[in-house]
Amino acid sequence: MPRLFSRTFKPPPPSSTSSSKSLPILSPVHHAKTPTLSIEYFDSDPNNATAPVAILIHGFPYSIDTYIDVVPGLVDEGYRVIVPSLRGFGGTTFLSPSTPRSAEQAALGKDVIDLMDALHIEKAIFAGYDWGTVVVNVAAALWPHRCTGMVAANSYLIQNRETAWSVAPATSFPVKWYYYVFLTPFGYSSLANDTKGWAEILWSRNSPNWTFTEATLDAAAQALRNPDYVDIATDFYRNRLLYSKGDPAYADLAAKLDSQPVIVVPAVTLDPDQAVVFPATDGSATAKYFAGKRVHRIVEGCGEAIPLEKPRVFVDSILEVAGLSGK
Repeated sequence: MPRLFSRTFKPPPPSSTSSSKSLPILSPVHHAKTPTLSIEYFDSDPNNATAPVAILIHGFPYSIDTYIDVVPGLVDEGYRVIVPSLRGFGGTTFLSPSTPRSAEQAALGKDVIDLMDALHIEKAIFAGYDWGTVVVNVAAALWPHRCTGMVAANSYLIQNRETAWSVAPATSFPVKWYYYVFLTPFGYSSLANDTKGWAEILWSRNSPNWTFTEATLDAAAQALRNPDYVDIATDFYRNRLLYSKGDPAYADLAAKLDSQPVIVVPAVTLDPDQAVVFPATDGSATAKYFAGKRVHRIVEGCGEAIPLEKPRVFVDSILEVAGLSGK
């Protein structure tokens, strides 16, 4: 099988503070037109219609390059690996200026299915972390016939809007501080003024023992220059805290998600033991959301960004969920 993933080295942009360092990026990228978006995506083997497919979803504030060390391991196992840029990230753009820049969970999940339709992919393994967990949870729960298995950090993050304002423990606010900053004009303008600086602080806080390189940060920072990035990034938190109504086009899907549908496909769920926002658990609290085979694991010595910090864990988890499904 041709290995089209590439550790392409490109010079950082002039504004970068690490101009002497190379950027580890997934290349080349392609674009697919869906009803709403032109989605940028990396495809390890675009002409292979018979290989099993794994679709990997990044988080915030990250890019498709999160998976630079995951893709080779899956390609070696015979997978066709597709890594799309979320709406508002990288080269993914809206087709119409009038489309609401919504980052609600229904829209993010539907984008995956729309991409599969555009690429004529019937089924795939879905895998993600951070925002990517929300995305793969939604796609697997609402379209199980398109999913052969799911790998998700923090298990289950589909939200019921009726509980969005439930009383939260005081300890949750210091670690989720940026959720509330992004509700304000001050937070919006701060993010717009320094997307890379925000990425650096959130990486550092949410993976406190991860020593990332400037080159890795620069690679992600390139994807945060999308003209819709700030609107999408802030709307994700505004929507989850009911300060944003969402796009009416997804109203029916959003209503279905309020019931927090169970995931019936096989799943491997991962809890990093150094995660800050979602501390590691034994998985029992979310067991009610899984009706199919499920394996839950704690990832030792790892923060939020599992694919960057422990890429082999992510590869092995995808292979494990494939075994659970018999694929």
